[in-house]
Formats: sequence, structure tokens, C-alpha cells
Amino acid sequence: MRSQAGQLHEPFEDSAGAWLKILAKYRQPSFWRSAFELSVTAVPFALLWVGAYASLLQDFWPGYILILPAAAAFLLRLFMIQHDCGHGSFFARRKLDTWTGRALGVLTLTPYDYWRQTHAEHHASAGNLDERGIGDITTLTLEEYRARSRTGRLAYRLYRHPLVMFGIGPAWLFIVKQRLPIGMMQAGALPWVSTMATNVAIAIIGGLVTWAIGPIPFLLVHLPVVLLAGAAGVWLFYVQHQFEETHWSKSEEWKFPQAALHGASHYDLPLVLRWLTGNIGIHHIHHLSSRIPYYRLPEVLRNHPELVAIGRVTLWQSLECVRLALWDEQSGRLISFREAESLGPSISDRFMRIV
Repeated sequence: MRSQAGQLHEPFEDSAGAWLKILAKYRQPSFWRSAFELSVTAVPFALLWVGAYASLLQDFWPGYILILPAAAAFLLRLFMIQHDCGHGSFFARRKLDTWTGRALGVLTLTPYDYWRQTHAEHHASAGNLDERGIGDITTLTLEEYRARSRTGRLAYRLYRHPLVMFGIGPAWLFIVKQRLPIGMMQAGALPWVSTMATNVAIAIIGGLVTWAIGPIPFLLVHLPVVLLAGAAGVWLFYVQHQFEETHWSKSEEWKFPQAALHGASHYDLPLVLRWLTGNIGIHHIHHLSSRIPYYRLPEVLRNHPELVAIGRVTLWQSLECVRLALWDEQSGRLISFREAESLGPSISDRFMRIV
């Protein structure tokens, strides 16, 4: 993975900005294609949800267990459509994108306007070491980690543990954290209005469904679907930025085109997974030109094959990304805790020991 990315990093370093002009022609969506994409995602999700409930009602546990991941996959795809709406790239009609995103936010438990603001900040600062904190997975540099107390290091290790990152974390994010505009408390009225309106809509729709089928069946179907979709979503976001050859730099060196092209991965998934995830794995192109509709991203790679290998991570290689947790400014790559320990103490640590 390292050598593959390294071979292609230099030729594109100076020309990353030129890709902004090249990619501009892919930014126009098709209204009917977008409507079709929404239909072939929302309808199967609804049918699968009902199928899971019917299986539960008939005590057909194999059907119930098998349908839940499928329903979660389509809920994840609905989130990807909401994501494109947030960038104004789905219908490219502001009001239509906004209200589609808000409606989908009720299903995904994600307040649309609040999320759109935090996600815009993520795109504006991704890869900038001095602008971490909003819409990102917390990543410490090696020196920052070494400077922490033992308790601080333990807390960070727990945060980065797979059970927390992909298990407890998504549950906390979608069920608890997004019920308040955490991180945007002083950003004006919109995050509050968006969050509270979404909460009310969730309560009304959830209440009606609960009244119709009962609270236990509702929770047994919808809660696993949300948690599975949330875990998959966090995993995708993780792999898109937490890979060995990602790009981080200080503000004085940070440039948007380079950070976008080299700081996001090309998660090269099998065709079915690519479709279910709305091509979000073609993340380096998405970051470079976020107004490109997700269904046109494969077209970019077909027409410009030189972009395929930049930041490419396969499904198998992505499993290795889980161990990466610290940014080593000296080597310019993400490293594991074990690698950090093998590097020995920092100069400041050695000085403190002498003192």
C-alpha cells in the first residue's frame, strides 16, 4: 500500500490544483437519474424493513436475522444520498436538496442542517493538523500522544479501540450525540432548529409506528438496523482518512487540492458494495470536487485512470488500517501504537528522565 501510493504521489503534487478544472465538467447531475437513485434506495429499504417485521411477527428468525443487514445497507445508502444533498450535488436544486436531506435525516437520525455545517468544516480543513476537531475522527500526533499523562494515553487507546470506534461509538453518535448540536452550540440558531425539528419528527414517526406495531417489535427491527448502518458508516469514514499514506500538514504548508487528493483514500470496493455505499469510497475525488454526484464518480475514474491508484486501499488492505492511530510527523504517515513504542521515547521524554 505504501509503495503504490508513494509512486504516484510526486507526479500529482504540483498538478493537484489543475484537477479542479478538469473535474468541473462532472458536477452537473441528472434530475431523473437522481430521482431514480432515490427510488431504488428508499423503496427497497421500506420493503426490507417490513420484511424484517413480518419475519419477527411470524417467528421466522432466519429471515429476521438475514434481512436486518440488508435493510441497514439500504439505510446507509439513504445516508449517502443525504450526504450528496448536503453538498448540493444530488438534484443541484437548493430547496429540493435541502428538503430531501431533511426528510432523510429523520430516517438516518442525523439532523440535516446541523450535520451539513459540521461536514462542510470537515471538507474545508481535512488534513490540516491545526484545524482538527469538527467532523473528524480524533487523531493525535506521536508527540501529542507522548505528551499526555498515562491516563490520557489510556483514554486515547480506548477511544481508538475497534469495539469503541465501531461499536459503542456509532451508537453514541446516532442515538445520543446527534440529539443535541454538540460542537455547534454557539453557531447560531440553525443547528438547534435542525436538531430539535429532527428530534420532533423522529418522535412523531417513531410514535406512530410504535402505536401501530408495538414498542418491542419497533425496537427489535429499527434499532439493529440503525446500529448496523451506523457502524458501517463510521467504518467507511474511518478508512477514507485513516490510511497509512494519508496527508496531514500544518496550516502554513496546508493546501486544499493536495490535502483533498492525497488525504482521502480510494477505497476500492467490490461492485455490489460500491453501489450500496454510493461510491463514497472514491473519496479522494469527492474531496477534490464535492459537487460531483456520487453516481458520476466512477465516470471520473473511467475517463482518468491515472487517478485510480492514488490512495488506493482494497477491502483486504482496509483491515490493516484499524491498527493505525498516530500521525508521525517525522515519517509523514500514520503508525500504530506498537510502532510508536518501537521508536522509543521522544527527546523531551529523555530530557525529563535525565532531570
